[in-house]
Amino acid sequence: MDQFVVSARKYRPTGFEEVVGQEHITTTLKNAIDNNQLAQALLFCGPRGVGKTTCARILARMINQFDEKSEGNTLNIFELDAASNNSVDDIRNLIDQVRYPPQYGKYKVYIIDEVHMLSNAAFNAFLKTLEEPPPYAIFILATTEKHKVIPTILSRCQIFDFNRIQVSDISGHLSRIAEKEGITAEEEALHLIAQKADGALRDALSIFDLIVTFSSGKNVTYQSTIDNLHILDYEYYFKVVDHLLAEDLSSTLLLFDEILKLGFDGHNFIVGLSEHLRNLLVCKDNATIQLMEVPDNTKQKYVDQANRASMSFLLSSLNLANQCDLSYKSSKNQRLHVELALMKLAHINAAISLATLEESGLKKKVM
Repeated sequence: MDQFVVSARKYRPTGFEEVVGQEHITTTLKNAIDNNQLAQALLFCGPRGVGKTTCARILARMINQFDEKSEGNTLNIFELDAASNNSVDDIRNLIDQVRYPPQYGKYKVYIIDEVHMLSNAAFNAFLKTLEEPPPYAIFILATTEKHKVIPTILSRCQIFDFNRIQVSDISGHLSRIAEKEGITAEEEALHLIAQKADGALRDALSIFDLIVTFSSGKNVTYQSTIDNLHILDYEYYFKVVDHLLAEDLSSTLLLFDEILKLGFDGHNFIVGLSEHLRNLLVCKDNATIQLMEVPDNTKQKYVDQANRASMSFLLSSLNLANQCDLSYKSSKNQRLHVELALMKLAHINAAISLATLEESGLKKKVM
């Protein structure tokens, strides 16, 4: 039996051209290397799983002109996890190593991960070396919490801010991996995984591995994805809004009861409904449809439903759903809290019609 290698490791980029969604970083670094203008202290910051350590390793290999499996990788590239090596002594040991020039290649590269975890004393011990390193030393610091790095360190580094990766970029990358692995994957399923990952490609790859293991016959479907991730199918939100537009309170409450019986939390439901209403609002203008992070084959369903709902209905509904979300945690009877919000939502059209009639009646009296 061959040893299984998770996709996050198997498909870790080995060159800047393979890095997903960070073109502004990779282009700058490539130009810096080509023009011999690379700073000796770099700070990579951004959310987890977006490629900070990967870019640091690629950069370290490129400046030394090593390939991925070169022996110089182990001799010239040093990685320190500041989460567990955060004392003054750990930094002093690192400073002692810096004094010796590299055995192979031009540079010794020190990658310090989670640098914000260093103690203040360790930061202070590191200052002088970071400000005036030997010509063969390059420091790449990586952190998810830039605000915790002391200003004197920040001022000595060239700072690169990594973005959360776009849903479309993640789903496209997953599609390419599925093709390489001989896996049949539905676009909606990959899009859902990308949304669930919240901008972190590593998280998306971990979820993808999980769904592939869960699915039979290397077939990743939308249904198997929502079952495994315990996500409420968006079809429920379309049905809820249809019932609300028809002012069918009974069907709305029965559907909410069905959702609760499936094991979903009332809070997750109201948050999902708010997101659905926001997407419908975005659909009201062709210029803003691109703001929806949904698969292309689903966008038309949102457009169709948005055309049947007035702007007043959507704005009022979104406001009520948001109020319900904010006060959900403090409610003693949370089910009733959501049901009360649904009751109000079901009567929005009636309230709008009544207000319109009263307004037209007042205009007639004035005339």
